[in-house]
Amino acid sequence: MEGTQKEERVYVGIGEDMHDGFQSLEWVLRNWSSQSITILILYADNSICRDYVYTPIGRLPSSSVNEEKLKDLEKFEEAKTDKILANYVAFCGKVKAEVVKIQRHDGSIEKMMVDLISDLQITKLVLSLTFMKPLLWKSRSAIRGLFHIHNQKPDLCELFVVFGGKLVFLIEENGESVIKDEEGGVIARAREKKKKKKKHGFKVLLERMLPDKEKRSCDSPSSSSSSSVSNGLVDQWEKNQNEIELYLTQLSSLNATGKTDCDAANDPLEDCVKPENMTTKERIEALKAKIREVQEVVQLNKKEAKAIVERQAKAEWAIRLCASRAEDLEACINEEMAKRAHLEEELDSAKEELYELQTEVEEKRTKLNSILELQRELASKVQLSSREKSHAEVQLERAVRTRTQMIQGIEKLRRQRDVLRRRIEFCKEKDAIGEATRLGEPSFCCRQFSAAEIRAATNEFSERQRLKCGGNWTNVYKGCLNSERVAIKLYHKSSSLSEETFQHQVKLLSSIRHPHIVSMIGFCSELKCIVFEYMRNGCLRDALFSTNRSSKRRNKPLNWHARIHIAAEVCAGLSFLHQAKPRPIFHGKLSPSNVLLDRNNVAKIHGLRPSPRYDVSSSRADVRGFGTLVAQLLTGRNWAGLVEEAVMNDKGALIGVLDQVAGEWPLDLAVELGNIARRCLTNQENLGKELTMAMLARDIKKVKKKADELVAGGECAQADQSDVKVEEDYEDVPSLFFCPIFQDIMKNPHVAADGFSYELEAIEEWLRIGCSTSPMTNLELKHKLLTPNHNLRSLIHEWENKRSALQS
Repeated sequence: MEGTQKEERVYVGIGEDMHDGFQSLEWVLRNWSSQSITILILYADNSICRDYVYTPIGRLPSSSVNEEKLKDLEKFEEAKTDKILANYVAFCGKVKAEVVKIQRHDGSIEKMMVDLISDLQITKLVLSLTFMKPLLWKSRSAIRGLFHIHNQKPDLCELFVVFGGKLVFLIEENGESVIKDEEGGVIARAREKKKKKKKHGFKVLLERMLPDKEKRSCDSPSSSSSSSVSNGLVDQWEKNQNEIELYLTQLSSLNATGKTDCDAANDPLEDCVKPENMTTKERIEALKAKIREVQEVVQLNKKEAKAIVERQAKAEWAIRLCASRAEDLEACINEEMAKRAHLEEELDSAKEELYELQTEVEEKRTKLNSILELQRELASKVQLSSREKSHAEVQLERAVRTRTQMIQGIEKLRRQRDVLRRRIEFCKEKDAIGEATRLGEPSFCCRQFSAAEIRAATNEFSERQRLKCGGNWTNVYKGCLNSERVAIKLYHKSSSLSEETFQHQVKLLSSIRHPHIVSMIGFCSELKCIVFEYMRNGCLRDALFSTNRSSKRRNKPLNWHARIHIAAEVCAGLSFLHQAKPRPIFHGKLSPSNVLLDRNNVAKIHGLRPSPRYDVSSSRADVRGFGTLVAQLLTGRNWAGLVEEAVMNDKGALIGVLDQVAGEWPLDLAVELGNIARRCLTNQENLGKELTMAMLARDIKKVKKKADELVAGGECAQADQSDVKVEEDYEDVPSLFFCPIFQDIMKNPHVAADGFSYELEAIEEWLRIGCSTSPMTNLELKHKLLTPNHNLRSLIHEWENKRSALQS
């Protein structure tokens, strides 16, 4: 058998109201009926201070009662208290009960209870509402006292408030302290009073009723006739001031104890409620004791009646004195009213004079307004004439500038005419060759190249042509095949890529055609390389995160409008892959590194591989990868958590993490993109459905449409202007200025045997390594002579000077 369980100690605070006390004890016994407990009854006497005693005529100082009478009163109160506490202990029956008397001093009961909880380590405390009410006199003070104990008690203490044998609850709402029952009904409430500095006491009343002597001496001589009578009343009032103040103090003490005395004066037989387990003999003894108590109360009531007669006589005396004082004050008020009427007459005459002055001012103001209106009209005409003059000067200057530009353009066209004539003949031959090549290729536009063609296109895989190094796995080179720039992905022999896997990947990539997926042009089985279309502006990662950018044209800043388009294009590509037939295709490793940008910043997905499995986890990986990508487009930083935290807080937090390089984001669109990113990262739809790329495509298409409308309406002109400036700097460059090998503006262009112009350093290196074919046509060069292209160099030099002048 297990050891005896430790008894629970329950402290119960009850007052002198025995009926309420029995109900509180009954609630405790019923609530802990299944446990072994010890009830400790907390009882606080109703004495406020040892310097006062309570008598039937009110609260009197202890010094006004002799010591013998004082001891008798104390013994009577103690005997009465002991009887009440004995009845409480007997009511508990078999449950162990003890009494803890609380000696109350001048301090507040609520503070004393908080200290008692800490000293006794109380864990269970039951307080009756009447326990606080007699001690604090007023019900509002009792309610505030309960709330003070509830708020200041230690956490280890559980507080239960009982009223009428039922559990009630302490609630604070709308600045009020409310006590409600279990059904939500309001039992009591107390509002928080605003603290105002007020003067109390009888002296304030005297100051209001009795003006200072200095003020009365300042009155007019006409009041001297009544001053003698008033002085007599004032002297009488001052003589009886202390006596009246003492009388009012006694009244205050009687009012404070009135409610307690009334409770004690009720039918004493009401307190004779005894539990059913008492014997008949015990009941008879209790009734006899109660009869004796009633007899004592009758004697006290007789004394109290005598005291009431004395107080009535004194009250009549105070009323007579106050009535005479009121008559004197009424006479003063009548005199003040006469003075007020005289002042009102003077005020009316002053108002009439003021009205006349206001009328005169209004007339002059009307004249002044007409003059000012005429002046504004003349000023507007002068301003309009000046504006028209400035507009005419601007138009004249613009016409002169346009004429100059037209002359320069004609000269440029003349210089370019000769160059273009030579190109026309070559282009005709090239188109014929290209058409014949296309007719001989398979229907799905994928061609198998030979190893010699790949080596020639990449200049024997030179370091200058390499775009990306993948370590021991892959390398990416740029090259030219059939007059088309391409990107060639070469797999290392040490990569352990089997021929079967390579052919499987080639078959997969050749079957996919979408505007936002990098297209496969061909492959070479001998070298294990795949040929893709060339993406001029590189990967999205470099555009967002790279700080050391080698090519200004490839890594121009992406504004917010371009980023929304990129997100929509990537979403469209992923949605196409997920809806592919007969089975979906999943990317699995979507990141900014696998999103490439062409010359116009159109996004295309790269890095597709055959999916090892086709389940929900693969789809979720792509959805989460897309959410991360959208977050990186918003912030320009490689951490999606910034957007997720900002969207959960507010719009101000989201503004703080947006990428400032993208310009001034429209806040509504940024919030919508942030919500899309958060949904992707949590991978949960509002209705609990699985989030798919098709759903995301519909949502982000709406965001793209709003962005296009804002740009078309000119509401985001600043972002567009910054983008136009970048386009002017890096995109509005004539294509013939670029070297086909270096893909940069030429400084020293030379014409080769194929009729194309190259940078001298690039074509010399091409010929030096032993290449005898044209970098553009891949045809055999007739000779290796290079001719300086002075016309093209002058055009490039002139274009650069003009751009420098516009930027300055």
